[in-house]
Amino acid sequence: MKTPKNILCLGLLFLIGLMASSPVTTAFAQDFSTLVDGLNQKSFSKKIKAVEVIAASGHERVVPVLTALSENRLYFRRHDKKIFIVKSSDSGFALTDAVTGEGAGEAPKATFKKIRTNNRLRRTIRATLGGLTLLSKDDAIRLNAAKSVFKSGDQGALATLEKALKAEKSDEIKQAMLDARAAIIIKSDADEAAKITAIQHLHKVGGADVMSMLSPLASDKNPKIAQAANTAIKEIKDRQALWNGVQNAIYGLSLGSVLLLAAIGLAITFGVMGVINMAHGEMVMIGAYSTYIVQDLIRTSAPGLFEYSLFIALPVAFMIAGAIGIAMERGIIRFLYGRPLETLLATWGISLVLQQAVRTIFGPNNQKVGTPSWMSGSVELGEVAITLNRLYIILFALAVFAALYIIIRQTTFGLQMRAVVQNRQMAGSMGIRTKWVDALTFGVGSGIAGIAGVALSQIDNVSPNLGQAYIVDSFMVVVFGGVGNLWGTLVGAFSLGIANKFLEPYAGAVLGKIFVLVFIILFIQKRPRGLFALKGRAVET
Repeated sequence: MKTPKNILCLGLLFLIGLMASSPVTTAFAQDFSTLVDGLNQKSFSKKIKAVEVIAASGHERVVPVLTALSENRLYFRRHDKKIFIVKSSDSGFALTDAVTGEGAGEAPKATFKKIRTNNRLRRTIRATLGGLTLLSKDDAIRLNAAKSVFKSGDQGALATLEKALKAEKSDEIKQAMLDARAAIIIKSDADEAAKITAIQHLHKVGGADVMSMLSPLASDKNPKIAQAANTAIKEIKDRQALWNGVQNAIYGLSLGSVLLLAAIGLAITFGVMGVINMAHGEMVMIGAYSTYIVQDLIRTSAPGLFEYSLFIALPVAFMIAGAIGIAMERGIIRFLYGRPLETLLATWGISLVLQQAVRTIFGPNNQKVGTPSWMSGSVELGEVAITLNRLYIILFALAVFAALYIIIRQTTFGLQMRAVVQNRQMAGSMGIRTKWVDALTFGVGSGIAGIAGVALSQIDNVSPNLGQAYIVDSFMVVVFGGVGNLWGTLVGAFSLGIANKFLEPYAGAVLGKIFVLVFIILFIQKRPRGLFALKGRAVET
């Protein structure tokens, strides 16, 4: 016989079974489906109320649905009024169920009709979404939401922003929220004191966005608000002028590092060996194409190595460009030492051959060279954003310079090269194979141009004409710094890079280069051997 206790247990088990057999989540989804259906009404006032109700539901699909509505991507199917989030496709619309978020295939556009919105509804949605994201548990979402409110100045988000500020613990996000609140206040009907306080806060933030926010207040009817806005604008402009100078200096260092990479190999072949190598730019181009080949092989054979592709490309580019340089020296240039005009014509002919060979093999169009993730993005220094690829190229150029300096000063090869430069006959009488020193020196100079091409592939188009853009500037750097002097090449590259960037805002890029060229011509008239002349005795062979 069953006791009351047993009967009670059986009853509880029966109820649990009923609950398990009736899908609660489905009921919740059905409730949310009803709320979403409320968006498909003619009255915009009713739609706004539906948005508020949907936001209050706390359903996980709130943000995608409201975002789609604000972007005019929320449609209903004509025959059954079911609502979908749509995306254009070849056959019509690619459908996503608005309630469940599941894919629903594709359908012709004619079978759907858009749920209409107006400015008032979109403002309500932005404020609602701002409120939802400002109170998100995810730090990145809250930070992006604060930045979005700062740019929009949406007054509907002020109440939620105040609530979020009280709960915020991150200093960075809290500062972004304070900036957003100030941006809202200056666009609102707040009193004089509140607006002046907001102006003073935004004055510290600075930037182009703040300038555009404060400009309307500069002619405000309230003289105190207008004065505060004008004072803030003036100080922001002065600060921008200072940061523009810093930016020009940084961009000048960036350009200087590019010139250093392109010219440092020429400092050896032209400065040390006295060879006017018009094919030096093509060595840079070959290095860039070596990078393209390496990345193409990695994409097809070992995609996981793409992040290391540049490190793999560096020795490959050095060896290929260096081998071509040695072949040039052994095959042609060694017969033309002491005949500069003929050397110039011969190397110019070689440059044309190399360009045409690359066009024949790879085609005349630019080739795609990817950037690893660790070189993407930027870092902010005050009000200046520095792209990481430029920053890494500056560091790379200095590293190449340091490595070459150590090779020349601390190795046997460097000692032999310096001996041949200073007194070729004496070096030969001491047992140094001067001809092979010439060949290896030319190879090292060409190899360095090749690794310069690896770096330049990250900031310039990889095409058969890549090297031509740098050959003239490279000669200018070497002549200005002092023929054959590495320190002169370093100082010359950065000096010309910074000078170019400071002249560009006033004279333009082309006229700025002309001014630099005229300056170098006048400078060489006074100091024919450049900034740092190479010391030693040169004995003609």
